[in-house]
Amino acid sequence: MIKSMLIGLAGYLSGYDGTFPFQKPGDRYEQHNYMGMRGFCAFLGSCLVPFAYLTVLELSKSLPAALLTAFILIFDTGCITLSQYILLDPILMFFLMGAVLSMVKSNSCADRPFSASWWFWLSLTGVNLAGATGVKFVGLFVVLLVGLNTIYNLWDLLGNLSLSLVMFGKHLLARVLCLILLPLALYTAMFAVHFTVLNKSGPGDGFFSSAFQSQLIGNNLHNVSVPEHLAYGSVVTMKNLRMAGGYLHSHWHLYPEGIGARQQQVTAYLHKDSNNLWIIKKHDSDTADLSVPSSPVEFVRHGDIIRLEHKETSRNLHSHQHEAPLTRKHFQVTGYGINGTGDSNDFWRIEVVGRRTGKLIKVLRSQVRLTHVATGCILGSSGKTLPKWGWEQVEVTCTPYLKETPNSLWNFEDHINPKLPNISLDVLKPSFAEILLESHMVMIRGNSGLKPKDNEVTSKPWHWPINYQGLRFSGVNETDYRVYLLGNPVIWWLNLVTIGLYLLITVSTAVALKRGIQLTSELKELSRVVLHGGGQIMLGWLLHYLPFFMMGRVLYFHHYFPAMLFSSMLTGITWDTLLKFCAAFLSPSTTARKVYGGGFLALVLLIMYSFYLFHPLSYGMIGPMASDPSSPMAGLRWMDSWEF
Repeated sequence: MIKSMLIGLAGYLSGYDGTFPFQKPGDRYEQHNYMGMRGFCAFLGSCLVPFAYLTVLELSKSLPAALLTAFILIFDTGCITLSQYILLDPILMFFLMGAVLSMVKSNSCADRPFSASWWFWLSLTGVNLAGATGVKFVGLFVVLLVGLNTIYNLWDLLGNLSLSLVMFGKHLLARVLCLILLPLALYTAMFAVHFTVLNKSGPGDGFFSSAFQSQLIGNNLHNVSVPEHLAYGSVVTMKNLRMAGGYLHSHWHLYPEGIGARQQQVTAYLHKDSNNLWIIKKHDSDTADLSVPSSPVEFVRHGDIIRLEHKETSRNLHSHQHEAPLTRKHFQVTGYGINGTGDSNDFWRIEVVGRRTGKLIKVLRSQVRLTHVATGCILGSSGKTLPKWGWEQVEVTCTPYLKETPNSLWNFEDHINPKLPNISLDVLKPSFAEILLESHMVMIRGNSGLKPKDNEVTSKPWHWPINYQGLRFSGVNETDYRVYLLGNPVIWWLNLVTIGLYLLITVSTAVALKRGIQLTSELKELSRVVLHGGGQIMLGWLLHYLPFFMMGRVLYFHHYFPAMLFSSMLTGITWDTLLKFCAAFLSPSTTARKVYGGGFLALVLLIMYSFYLFHPLSYGMIGPMASDPSSPMAGLRWMDSWEF
């Protein structure tokens, strides 16, 4: 949310006119002024280097460790590629690293509580948490990291017997103010600005409720004026009350062989469409043509038995005891009949929640339930996404379970009947809290329901640390200018090895301390850096990586980059500590310095040389693909899964 506004602001200030569709990376911008937006993302991406440098410097108090971390991020082809496009990732990582740096700086001010610098870093942590969460929901991982750090600090303070309970309460309130209330206030304020600035209708309106849509300028419900009460012969659309439940929809396509009866598909569709239109008719007779002025108007009432005829295909809304496509023990819903002529399985009883028999049904305001007369089941949207044969629309079923949920409730949205007077229905004014809640529910459902597009390269979490497969950002053949998202292999494999090495060093250090082995002051300080500083970074890597194994949504390679930032910082701390451990066991100081300096220099040169080899991935390649032996990149295709 905030990411779109920030990119939009950068574009607005640099003269972008807002007409480029942004369908996929690599599309030509032609005459569009995009430099401001790309420059903004590149600037935020470049800030990751000093943020990581300062974080490692604060945790390790070692300039070489901080420099090694900076070299890793400067010469990583993946970070460069992500930062040079108009993407959300550099914005997310900017706020994420800002939150980590602020947290670490705040911890360093622990001996000066309630000082100006202490308040500054604690408040800045809260600001960055709001920014990270406002960009993507994965920003919640850094919220969890800061939360665990805060709990640890408070627990440590509670054990300090020289600290009074009153002072402990002040510490607690300060953290509640800066790390909970401040981020929540900023996050809510961002959405308030978002709703104020982005107040026009768009192609995604159908994801939201009728009440939400009524606030959007250009939507057919904005300042709506429609016939108030439902009548036979009216052309209507029905919207499910479930968040992102969709409009009752049908089209000419049939259910495939083996999926219930091979009849016309009925689904819920999240967008406005002419196939969402239905005609309300009596169950036992056809309804007079609306174009005949002399035909009388008869209103639909609570408890009436009706037919719903699909306007585009003239098939009736129908159900029977065949099982639904996805939801077990629910019945299939289809379109059946020819020119409105079907059978008794087309009859539905319309009921309004909280109304008595005979009461009129109000458009937009009445919550209705459609009960199938023959089977007693209730029409509903299951919320499940159909396979490609169902155009990835939402499944509609008839549920025999009579529990009242939003899935089985509908409201009439569009209402066309030239015989009835239109009146203004200025009743759909949801509160800010309702809009905020609904927008989040829609985002969560949309995020969890993401499906890969045709020929789109997805990946699994175990692929990421080993740099198994990249993403093609632009160009598909040897005549194109190709950019390929892939991490610098030497850096990524070094990071992976370092995680194992860190765990080994940590266990060895913990065992040595537990056994009471006498360590020099220098080794004790190194042990503190490994266990405390490295432990915080390791926890950050785990929190930003492991949750993806539990996600059901489609995943991509770029999802690993926040975790990669932590593994890069861990590499800087671990190798610096390891080289110092090795140097400490060498008695002559000159030899120790040579070992330490030589090891550090070797790592830096290895990183720089690997960047020299792989930099065309970020800055563009042309000519034969790497699979061709004549390609200049052929010798660099170290894994068959790389497709540059």
